Formats: sequence, structure tokens, C-alpha cells
Amino acid sequence: MMRSGFVSFVGRPNVGKSTLTNALVGEKIAITSSKPQTTRHAIRGIINRDEGQLILVDTPGVHRPRTLLGERLNALVQSTLSDVDVIGMCFPADEPVGPGDAFINAELDKYPRALKVAIVTKTDVASSEQIAQQLLTVSGLREWALVIPVSASNGENLETLARELTELLPAGQALYLEGENTDGDMEKRVSELIRESILEGVHDELPHSLAVTIDDMSPREDKDIIDIYANVFVERDSQKAIIIGKGGARLKEIGATSRSSIEALLGSQVYLNIRVKVAKDWQRDPKQLQRLGF
Repeated sequence: MMRSGFVSFVGRPNVGKSTLTNALVGEKIAITSSKPQTTRHAIRGIINRDEGQLILVDTPGVHRPRTLLGERLNALVQSTLSDVDVIGMCFPADEPVGPGDAFINAELDKYPRALKVAIVTKTDVASSEQIAQQLLTVSGLREWALVIPVSASNGENLETLARELTELLPAGQALYLEGENTDGDMEKRVSELIRESILEGVHDELPHSLAVTIDDMSPREDKDIIDIYANVFVERDSQKAIIIGKGGARLKEIGATSRSSIEALLGSQVYLNIRVKVAKDWQRDPKQLQRLGF
């Protein structure tokens, strides 16, 4: 019987949702970072299997919002969960279950139509005793349709997870053409790769103040090269200085790292122009949030 449907991974920020999504899809469709609240959009990854089509929806981490942006990210999670068939809650194997996990677990009761699955992530960095204890603790939180430990880094149990999730989906035909692995807009994916490059090595307070937009992305007529003009928005002049760095060294490094990732995605040589701009307190300004795509 052919099955198809939507699965969304939820959990605290930085529990491995995006890494797990990329590992299951087999391609990088969501950026990853050690910084919390990296994911800001609902990103769909498509897995085509003999027994069905599994559509993964990676969502922002649920958190207590301090800005209008935070409120909108939480609202995005809530609207996504209302439409999916299965919700997979992620718990890192090497971290104790805490109040944040308990809050999200309680929130799952608001979505009765979706089956609930517990996924213990990052088993490659935990001892067997830690994994066993986490599985026991997580199993006691509610009655799950599935409880499974996985490692996105070394592939442990990923095939089993994909098969089990597909079996939980309703009967139905494929929703996307075979060969597609994401429905993500290419400009959005490019902007996210630039943001990912900026996130590494910056101060803790800066990631939340970053937004990236694409002004233009088009192939050059006389050469096999794609011209990309991007904007990086921050909230203060001091943050702009951090990104640019002394003598522009930091921005040059960001450009080189971003360009490498973008060329791998597009399969073409890229000319990348990045401008850093200040949009004061954009996380709290509804008009600026709308212009930046939130």
C-alpha cells in the first residue's frame, strides 16, 4: 500500500532537528549551527521510498519569545503542527529532559490528529547508559506511537526511522514528483547558506539579530557564472562592525565560505556580493519583519 504524508520534527532549540532532516533526505536542505534558533522557516524535505513518500517539515525550535520575531516563529511552528500527520519530538541523548521539554510535550496535546513519535538524537555522543536512561525517561512522558534512538552523524537507525515513519502515514499517492528532495525556494536556500556562514564564530547575541535577503540572483550572459547580490541586516552599528571585521577580513571570510556552499548547491561558479546594513530593532518592528520575509 502506497503511503504519503507530512512529518514535523519539534523540540527545544539545538536538539538536532535540522541535522536529522538533512541526514534523512540525503542532502543539505536546512542549515545547521551550534547556535540556538538557527531554523527560521518551515523547510520541507522529500524522501521517496518504495512503500511511500515521506515529507519532512523542519521547524524553528519552540522557545519563550522575547521579540515579535520569536512570537512569529512560534506561530509558524503551531500552524505547521496543525497540518502534519506525524510529530516527532527530539530529545538529545546526552542532555537530561528538562522544563523546556516538558512544556513542548504538553503543547503536543493541542494537535490530536497527529501521531506522536519520540526520537532520542545524538546517540553518537552519549554512553549506552545515558541512551538507556533517556529512552526510559522519554517513554514515561506519554504514550508514543514510536520511541527510537538515532544518530544523524553516523547514520545509526536512520533507515529504521524512515521506514517506521512512512508506515505511520495515511494511504495515498505521492504528493511530489519522484526525484524532488525539497520544495524550498532556491533564493531562500542561498540566503540561508550565507546566514549559516555568518553564524559560525560570532558572539552569542548576534545570531538572533541576523537576517539575509537576496536582491538579485541571475546567470551572467557572457559567462558560465551566476551573479548574486545579497544583503545582511543587523540591528546595530556595532554588530555591523563585527561582521565586517578589521579591514573587511571577517566579511571576506564569510563570502568565501558562503560561495563554496552556494556553488555546490547551484552546480555553477558564483560571483557573490554581500552588503551589510543596519535595520534598527528589526526583530520588533512588524513592517521590517514583513520586508525581511517573516
